[in-house]
Amino acid sequence: MERKPFYITTPIYYPSAKLHIGHAYCTTIADAIARFKRLAGYDVFFLTGSDEHGQKIQQVAEEAGVSPIEYVDRIVAGFQNLWQKLHISNDDFIRTTEERHQRVVQEIFRRIYEKGDIYKGTYKGLYCTPCESYWTEHQLDENGCCPDCHRPVQEVAEEAYFFKMSKYADRVLAYIEENPDFIQPVSRRNEMINFIKQGLEDLCISRTSFAWGIPVPMDTKHVIYVWFDALTNYITPIGFLDDKEKFEKYWPADIHLVGKEIVRFHSIIWPCILMALELPLPKKIYGHGWLIVDGDKMSKSKKNVVDPLALIEEFSADAIRYFLLREINLGQDGNFSRDALITRINSDLANDLGNLLHRTLNMIGKFQGGMLLPPQGESEVDASLKANAAEMVKAYEEEMESMQLSSAIKRVWAFISRANKYIDETAPWVLAKSPEKKQELANTMYNLAESLRIISVVISPYMPVTAERIWKQLGLPGEFSEMSLGDIRAWGGTPGDLKVGVPEQLFPRIEEEKEEASSSKQEVPSGKEKKDGEKKKQKKEEGHDEISIEDFSKIHLRVVKVLAAEPVPKTEKLLKLTVDLGDEKREIVSGIAQHYEPEEIIGKNVVMVINLKPAKIRGIVSHGMVLAASHEDDLQLLDVDMPVGSRVR
Repeated sequence: MERKPFYITTPIYYPSAKLHIGHAYCTTIADAIARFKRLAGYDVFFLTGSDEHGQKIQQVAEEAGVSPIEYVDRIVAGFQNLWQKLHISNDDFIRTTEERHQRVVQEIFRRIYEKGDIYKGTYKGLYCTPCESYWTEHQLDENGCCPDCHRPVQEVAEEAYFFKMSKYADRVLAYIEENPDFIQPVSRRNEMINFIKQGLEDLCISRTSFAWGIPVPMDTKHVIYVWFDALTNYITPIGFLDDKEKFEKYWPADIHLVGKEIVRFHSIIWPCILMALELPLPKKIYGHGWLIVDGDKMSKSKKNVVDPLALIEEFSADAIRYFLLREINLGQDGNFSRDALITRINSDLANDLGNLLHRTLNMIGKFQGGMLLPPQGESEVDASLKANAAEMVKAYEEEMESMQLSSAIKRVWAFISRANKYIDETAPWVLAKSPEKKQELANTMYNLAESLRIISVVISPYMPVTAERIWKQLGLPGEFSEMSLGDIRAWGGTPGDLKVGVPEQLFPRIEEEKEEASSSKQEVPSGKEKKDGEKKKQKKEEGHDEISIEDFSKIHLRVVKVLAAEPVPKTEKLLKLTVDLGDEKREIVSGIAQHYEPEEIIGKNVVMVINLKPAKIRGIVSHGMVLAASHEDDLQLLDVDMPVGSRVR
């Protein structure tokens, strides 16, 4: 069956000398949508590129002592490198300086001119060079500056060609009002309706005061206005002039994904051009919000421009992609901060996803020699997990289709949490001790592997590298790139006699130095801090503050065995313990050195809080806390005669 075509574009980016995280944001959104559509069986064409003409580029190049093409070549190479590092799966990269695009722009100009919708006149008005935008007096902001960038405009007067945009104002307004999904979100749609109702003037579409642009075909002393040039990029790569079959296949575009500041160009000027060409309009213009850094808009003057390449180098492309897509609701402004990024990496990627994979493969290796066994029958908790998986896949598809990317990601992570909970509910380390529970253990291991198979597919639009790593660690057959949504709609796609791979860490936890300072301060209070702390502690103990059963249920207590113990250098109270949780080993730091010699506690089965947020203490990452009872100067660990891995309830 022939696949349905799907055409998505990002704006072609202006060659700014400084790449920033905002560039990565828009293109990552488009890439996630394109990858999802491929999973759903569509024939996807995904376009991005660079908008390279204009007065500002000519001026900056002259200041740098290079030609405009030399200037943009260097910057465009930076864009292409960033897309490669971010694993952007675009099918074409259009440059407005390419000969194929110049032919299209000049032909469009010629056709509209011959139709009588372009005429020569004299332009006298207000021009913003940074935005490459013309403005009327009443459109300026309260300070008489550009309403978009709020920088000064300059009055220009020169001979120019004009496009009769006013001729199409009523048609465009009627189209927007009759097609409520054409401009999204609704707030952008309302802005555009109000803008048109103020009155559309004819658009100046040529300049003679600079030369860096595409020449007007019948009057080469003029160059074509940047936006008339840039907007037509969307039809160049799909064969507007030289491949009728391809053009008819992909046009009209399904989504133009753009920043909210350029929605006006895409939803008003571009439709007017297309109407003049008698071509259908794109199906949707989606204006996403801005990326704010620590609560403030990015600006060179504020020195808060975030370099995406440095972030990728430090944290990985998939971590950056996950954060941008998960943290920000599409259409709204979103905040980026380093602290929030690290929190997401540690909690969602290292703890939730990474631990699920690592624990599952460890247990299959330890309890079944690395082999899955065919499942037979199911328990109530097995059936619940399968039902949760089916619900997640269905909701995920619906939310991705409606471009609710953040909601879809949260849906997937809720299922990841459910799979982690399934481990605790089934306690494989307990099942492994009973030969009569062999099949129950086999079912549990299979269900965890199958859950991870499904997870790997649904996260692939967000984290393509991580998704394939999970697939390969599971040892699953087939090419991951050939997977589709059809492969995960039904449970049971994992072979029942699969040899799984060796677990490798997906996302190492990130421990910042401030955590060490904080932990050290808590560890050794002094003077008044110590007295105040003791008073507060005594008051709390006397008050017996109540908590709900829901609060208590969040604490995960488990029986663990102490495998090794040693003093922490330069401390009197701290021991470093290595403990066995049944399905993994951890290191923790405990303040029990004044009550126990290291060799005294090795081999003890003690109770430990295993879901306590890790802390770095004296350079050691402590991942949990053992429980002890104290009375006056006496302290005793909770030593219990129960199997390692037992849940304490």
